[in-house]
Amino acid sequence: MNYFLKQVPERTAKPRVSGYTMVMDKGLSLREVEDFLSVGSDYVDIVKLGWATSYVTPNLKDKLKLYKENNIPVYLGGTLFEAFIVRNQFEDFQRILDEFGLEYAEVSDGSIELDHDKKCEYIRTLAKQVTVLSEVGSKDAEKIIPPYQWIELMQKELDSGSWKVIGEAREAGNVGLFRSSGEVRSGLVQEILTKIPNERILWEAPQKQQQVWFIKLLGANVNLGNIAPNEVIPLETIRLGLRGDTFSHFLTEE
Repeated sequence: MNYFLKQVPERTAKPRVSGYTMVMDKGLSLREVEDFLSVGSDYVDIVKLGWATSYVTPNLKDKLKLYKENNIPVYLGGTLFEAFIVRNQFEDFQRILDEFGLEYAEVSDGSIELDHDKKCEYIRTLAKQVTVLSEVGSKDAEKIIPPYQWIELMQKELDSGSWKVIGEAREAGNVGLFRSSGEVRSGLVQEILTKIPNERILWEAPQKQQQVWFIKLLGANVNLGNIAPNEVIPLETIRLGLRGDTFSHFLTEE
C-alpha cells in the first residue's frame, strides 16, 4: 500500500487460500492484458477466459504466457467444457489442457443437461490432471434449484475432487445466485453456508452491489468471481472499507 491507514481489514496475501478474486477475460488484447496486469496483478488470483472465447481469441498462447509470467493461473470457461462434452469430445478437451499448459479447468453443466453422477466422474478424472473448479447452478433463469439441492450438488462435487465450487451468476449477474434484477437470493446463500465452508466457494458477483453484499456478510476475504478487469482496483477498495458502500463497515470506536 502507498500509505498507512488505521482500521483497514487485513487482506490475505498471495498465494491465498481465501479472499480470491477471479477475473473474467472476455477477449482482452495482448496490450490490454499488459495494461491490466500493470495495476491489477497483485489483486488477481486467477483468470477465466469467459465461456468459449478461447476458441476464437487470436494469439492465445501469447496471452497465456503473459498471465503465466505474472504468476496468474488461467482456466477456460465452463461453457467450453460443455461444448466439448455435448460433442462427445472429452478426451480432446483433456488434450487441449495439456497443449496449452493449463493447470486449472472448470467443469459445469449450466447450458446442457448432464447427469450429476457423470459430472462428478468428469471431475474425478480431470482432478488427476489439473486443479478443478466446478460450477453449480443453471444459466436458465427459469430453472430454480432449491437450496437443499445446491448444497447436495456442491458437496458431491467437492467430494469428487473439486478444489472450489462456483456459484453460478453468468457474466451479467442475473441468474443462479441472483434474481433477474441482480438482487442476491439471500436465503439461498445463507442456507448454503450452513453446510458448505465459505472458503470452498467462489461466488460469482460481477455487479458492485453483489460484491458489497458478500463482503458485508463474509468479510474482506470472501472469494469473488466474474470480476471485470477494470473493476479489480475498485473491488479491492470495497474489500478494505475505502469506498462509500463499505466505508463504515470495518470501523470501530477507539
